[in-house]
Amino acid sequence: MNLGLIGREKAGKTTIFNALTGKSADVSEYTAAKLEPNRAVVEVLDKRVDVLTEQYQPKKTIYATIHVTDFVGLSKGSAEHSLFSVAALGLIKTVDSLALVLRNFSNPVIDEVYGPADPVKELDTLLGELVLTDQIVVERRLEKINEDLKRGKKDAHSAQEEKALQRLLEVLSEGGKVRDIDLNAEEEKTLAGFQFLTAKPIFAILNSGEENYGKNEALEKTISAVCPVIEFAGTFEMELAGLKEDEAAEFMSDLGITESARSRLTTFAHDILGYISFFTVGKDEVRAWTIRRGENAVDAAGTIHSDLARGFIRAECFTYDDFAALGSEKAVKEKGLFRLEGKDYIVKDGDILNIRFSV
Repeated sequence: MNLGLIGREKAGKTTIFNALTGKSADVSEYTAAKLEPNRAVVEVLDKRVDVLTEQYQPKKTIYATIHVTDFVGLSKGSAEHSLFSVAALGLIKTVDSLALVLRNFSNPVIDEVYGPADPVKELDTLLGELVLTDQIVVERRLEKINEDLKRGKKDAHSAQEEKALQRLLEVLSEGGKVRDIDLNAEEEKTLAGFQFLTAKPIFAILNSGEENYGKNEALEKTISAVCPVIEFAGTFEMELAGLKEDEAAEFMSDLGITESARSRLTTFAHDILGYISFFTVGKDEVRAWTIRRGENAVDAAGTIHSDLARGFIRAECFTYDDFAALGSEKAVKEKGLFRLEGKDYIVKDGDILNIRFSV
């Protein structure tokens, strides 16, 4: 999963980035806008992997990962793209999903320059810019198609593309989003190359101050009516990321935080964005893999290696829950809970798979 953090300048994106990754990217309120985004890969902490590792004692343990990109703070720019530069757009289009960081804290310096925190207004602005960006892409492509038609260039693909784009334009012009449009398979194939921003899964991160964290029920309800939301005490949790585990736990308890920012966000993102984890186990390696909910055994095999998908025969399968309850793979087999599944089997969160294949 590739997650992009976007937001207005000084909303605390880099603070959230540091809290998630343990990095120490500059977060000073006086810092000039950086030119390049911050990037990091974080492990998805999963206690199931720890249990499997303890049982199998592998040479190597590999957790699932999330690639996190902290994009440049968005500020007023050209009239055409008031927030997104051309360079930023090119990078933002490459991520799988977007987290909109909303400022919900007070800081004298930031308040003086950018005004008091207004998360709902920021959310509306950011979503509006995403919609506007997609609308401009659609309008430009339609103009190009019309120019080609005037030159006598017309084929079935361009006609189909024009029809699909017109559908999108109608919805985007009303402030709607691409992901809300019920596209058929052919339309999805036709439009796949555009990488529309509002086609991506989107959620909000409410970046609160230590003094108001956990006291924003009404605000969260308002935001959740638009998109899923999770709250962090960004600066506080960034500082926690630099402490030893036992020290961090003591401070977390004082603020009513039960899990680290990384643990909460990775769990939240997987659930909201429709990802699940399955596992492969053995003496050489215990590993967590990530696929989208609803994908089948062949998709899972392809996630491991393309050869496994190409030569797929069967998937040996049992569940983590059965394994944890019975204590060993041998006990699972003795209870008759070890299965062979075919290509169409829909993989479930917590499945432990071994792919039989031949190439």
